[in-house]
Amino acid sequence: MTDNNPLFLKQTAFLLALVFCFTPYASPPIALALGLLLALTIGHPFQKYNSKATKILLQVSVVGLGFGMNLGSIVEAGESGILFTIATIFGTLTLGYFIGRWLKIEKKISHLISSGTAICGGSAIAAVGPVIEADENQMSVALGTVFILNSVALFIFPIIGEYFHLSQTQFGIWAAIAIHDTSSVVGAAAKYGDEALKIATTVKLARALWIVPLALGTSFFFKSGKKKITIPYFIFLFVVASIVRTYVPIDKSFFDTLVLIAKTGLVVTLFLIGAGLSRKTLQSVGIKPFIEGVLLWIVIGSVSLWAVTSLISQ
Repeated sequence: MTDNNPLFLKQTAFLLALVFCFTPYASPPIALALGLLLALTIGHPFQKYNSKATKILLQVSVVGLGFGMNLGSIVEAGESGILFTIATIFGTLTLGYFIGRWLKIEKKISHLISSGTAICGGSAIAAVGPVIEADENQMSVALGTVFILNSVALFIFPIIGEYFHLSQTQFGIWAAIAIHDTSSVVGAAAKYGDEALKIATTVKLARALWIVPLALGTSFFFKSGKKKITIPYFIFLFVVASIVRTYVPIDKSFFDTLVLIAKTGLVVTLFLIGAGLSRKTLQSVGIKPFIEGVLLWIVIGSVSLWAVTSLISQ
């Protein structure tokens, strides 16, 4: 019985923190920080369930956010970000290729980091990995690099946005382009404002559709016969949710309730993401791959910040 006490205490601490994330006192950055704190101190007592739970909860939460958006706004936001999307995706992949060669990073790891930076972090890495037949270590290095930068972005992007007096539209587009994972994009935008959240979510999901051509192009570039591609179908459900919000004659307060639940689900998702980080993951990230990730992130963040402040009005 005594041997089980440490595990019981870990589980209790984890569940109490999880319950806290359902309260109004937990914001996305606080939830992520709390998860990280638990991961690096007591560890995650339910680690084997974390990845699947995080993936499902994130997708459900993003679909729920769709009930708060008018279809016309989605189309308008998508048009605003399409040119930035195309330019930054190809620019990031090209720059990543040359940085990888300069630092003499293993080709597959370099491409995974570039793909994750170019489109949508872990989702892009998970889609491209099987195509290039990346092994577990290569995947861990790329995912660890992207995850660390995601965690930093969630905290510093709203601060930078306030410093440069970015409008809700400007911040939404910038966050969608410059932050890797959808979860951190939505988390940072939610902290900045409701309008930024709507725009960031829309542009990011439109950007995520490029996973398919990226995976096909990767297959050709690496001359791999294995062409398993993971398509993020939940993006289409997000659009369906916005169509329902726009055209179905239901009291809008009902949709607002769904959006509130989705935002809470996002906070919990970020807690689980933070809790899922392990010392092993941190140790697996070598200095050169991390340098590549940081350099790519700085370039894409700086260029996209200049673009939104120069080309998009307040």
